[in-house]
Amino acid sequence: MGIHFQSYREEISLTVSTHRPLTLFEFNRRLREEIENALPHRYWIIAEISEARVHHGSGHCYLTLTDKDPGAKSTLTAQARGTIWKRQHQEIASYFEAQTGHSLRAGLKILFQASPRFHELYGFSLDIHDIDPTYTLGDLARQRQETITRLQTEGLLDLNQKINLALVPQRLAVISSPTAAGYQDFVAQLANNPFGYDFRLTLFEASVQGTEAVSSIKAALHRVTLQQQAFDAVIIIRGGGSQTDLLCFDHYDLAATVAQMPLPVLTGIGHERDESVTDLVAHTPLKTPTAVAAFLVDRLNEFEANVEQLFLQVRDTAAALAVQQERRITQIATQLQQRTNTFLHQRQHHLECQTRTLSDKPQKFLTEEQRHVMCEELRLTHSVQQVLRAKEAKQLQYHQQLESNSQKKVDAGKRSLAHVEHCLELYAKNQLQKATLTFQKNQQRLLYGAKDHLQIKGHQLQLLEMDMRSHDPEIMLMRGYTLTYVNGKLLKSIDQLKKGDKLQTKLLAGSVDSTVTQVKPPDLFT
Repeated sequence: MGIHFQSYREEISLTVSTHRPLTLFEFNRRLREEIENALPHRYWIIAEISEARVHHGSGHCYLTLTDKDPGAKSTLTAQARGTIWKRQHQEIASYFEAQTGHSLRAGLKILFQASPRFHELYGFSLDIHDIDPTYTLGDLARQRQETITRLQTEGLLDLNQKINLALVPQRLAVISSPTAAGYQDFVAQLANNPFGYDFRLTLFEASVQGTEAVSSIKAALHRVTLQQQAFDAVIIIRGGGSQTDLLCFDHYDLAATVAQMPLPVLTGIGHERDESVTDLVAHTPLKTPTAVAAFLVDRLNEFEANVEQLFLQVRDTAAALAVQQERRITQIATQLQQRTNTFLHQRQHHLECQTRTLSDKPQKFLTEEQRHVMCEELRLTHSVQQVLRAKEAKQLQYHQQLESNSQKKVDAGKRSLAHVEHCLELYAKNQLQKATLTFQKNQQRLLYGAKDHLQIKGHQLQLLEMDMRSHDPEIMLMRGYTLTYVNGKLLKSIDQLKKGDKLQTKLLAGSVDSTVTQVKPPDLFT
């Protein structure tokens, strides 16, 4: 044991005496040589850019490269510095942006070719010689598809699209940068729309590009939610920019917030080629801010056209019903008149026949016929009144249905027009007043026409009754009139007479026989 310990101490003493301590520079130089000898080649490496900056003086690009745990993406497993020297930076960066549409920036995952480098003063880094843009495109597509799949699994992909957009969306919450050209174009197109529609815009300022865009837009959406009763829709717009600026709209947090908004969200992100994830979850995705403005103007114009069509339908329906009722009343009146005339002609013919056959009992016959005529007259009057009351009730029912339907349609139009501004309200009220006046005129005309027709028919019946009574043979005889017969037939015209005919004239009491000595035609001028 003692001998072994002594030899160990001698070995240590010999090592110290033959190898002096190294300075840090000497150690780092040896470390650099060992790394260069152990890793002499260029290697393809996958890493995520956590920071990227270009030195304005030298033109070199400095990257901070990281690798994260796949199970916990917030946990770093490795980190290194990367350098793209000026002589290669412009070529690599230009080609990468041309292929992917993105500049080298934080958050992108890249496949790059690099050689290890160790500097005595600055430590370990990687000299980047080339970057494969196809890997970045594939990774961005993978991340985008993962975001879409997650939104679909959580039921958020079409959630905002289930919200009904107002028929007249005029109160708009706009999320944009106040200095953005797209916002200025949007405001100008709404203000100068050819129909004179008025829109109330409230700007919620937010950064719509860069690393702060997601949190800034989410904060603006939260402020809109707190005032949701004051708005009809939310508009997210930006004007132009590179595809790099569009990447924030593929972020899950922003897309999920948009999908869960209590108001319909319209997007005009301003990129013609691609559709972002935010566009997919929005209620109505449109390409540009001016396209959003055109959509809103067209929606108000379509609503105005529908309102005008509704008023025209109500007016035409009222006019058609009025014409139909008037034709029906006229038809009924004509039928009643024809039936009355037919009945009266039949009764008159029957009276004439009875008068000739019952001349020996005129008083009894006339009394019975008068009683029969009066009964028929009462029955006919009662029937006419029943028919007229039934038609009047049916007409009243049509009128009530028409008035109810018209009122419902007008009320529905009024509720829909609640958000229309002064110019549209004046127009709608004017159209409603015209329709109401037209309806009232038609109603009054129907009522007055029916009453006039009933009065005329009642008067005609009274005249017929008076005429029938005036032709009662007994009354005529009592008044001094006579009945003259020629050859046993009642004399009605001088055309029945010729010279030498025997005449019998019946009086109230008795009769007179006479002979025709001369027939004179009637004097037309007396």
